[in-house]
Amino acid sequence: MAKKKENSTNSINAQYITECDLTYAVCKIGGRWKLLILCKLENGKLRFSELRDRIAGITERMLTLQLREMEKEGLLKRTVHAQVPPRVDYELTEIARELIPIWRQLEDWGKKHKKLVKEQVLEVDEN
Repeated sequence: MAKKKENSTNSINAQYITECDLTYAVCKIGGRWKLLILCKLENGKLRFSELRDRIAGITERMLTLQLREMEKEGLLKRTVHAQVPPRVDYELTEIARELIPIWRQLEDWGKKHKKLVKEQVLEVDEN
């Protein structure tokens, strides 16, 4: 993966945005796949193929990129077993485990919000 330019507008904006601890945290777990990957690892270690099979729609390349990024950020631990064929396991780190109650709250909020939006759409359709 190419290195980001330090003087690019995107890099400069990222510095300002991540001064806020909440925004920093959301940047670490945000995106389309990260929370889903973390949730799949909540109950323990999984191999790459198990993760891929449990996440519909993710490509192998995207899964690889996301796993590498989360490992680099200290959210995942990658264990390579010396055997043929090679086996690699992924698991949550302790700091990532601290997110579990937080994503449960986000999940509850998401459920409520979906219901609210659905009710609003139904009201508009009835009028």
